[in-house]
Amino acid sequence: MIDLIADMTLAEVLGQVCGLVALGFCIAGFANKNDDRLMVLLISANVAFALMFAFFESWTASALTVLVIVRITLARKYQGNWPIMLGILAVNLVVAWATWKSITDVFPLAAAVFGTVGMFMLRGIPLRIVLGFAALAWMLNNIVIGSVGGTLAEGMVLVTNIITIIRLYRLQKKYPDFTPGS
Repeated sequence: MIDLIADMTLAEVLGQVCGLVALGFCIAGFANKNDDRLMVLLISANVAFALMFAFFESWTASALTVLVIVRITLARKYQGNWPIMLGILAVNLVVAWATWKSITDVFPLAAAVFGTVGMFMLRGIPLRIVLGFAALAWMLNNIVIGSVGGTLAEGMVLVTNIITIIRLYRLQKKYPDFTPGS
């Protein structure tokens, strides 16, 4: 373990630290029952993720993560708004095009597209399924760049989504009129 850390550059060590900080924010956010606090913690996690990606020189992921922060804010205020969603998708494509380094940049782009469509257009189980695909894409990106904290954070998001989908499915089966978020 010490040899592994000793072989890392300063940027890689800082990237790992930022990934672990992001993991901490994700855990705190998903453990929180207050939606506003959850959003603040998720925004904080995404700031840490953006820094992590920058330290790993994963520029597409870093830039798209900054856009995630904007997307979270806009999607909460303008849920279901096609023009704003399409604008965010267009900005994501332009940013990905401008920062693209390799084929693995497809993972953060896919995550950004899934996340944008999900947050603007979906609720309940469909939202969580699409956000699960986004988490999987982020996790694959984190594996490729070698981020331990980032991989663990997205794995936790994926497992949490699966558990929540099961809970929502059971609630909908038991109470057919139940709709999440109402």
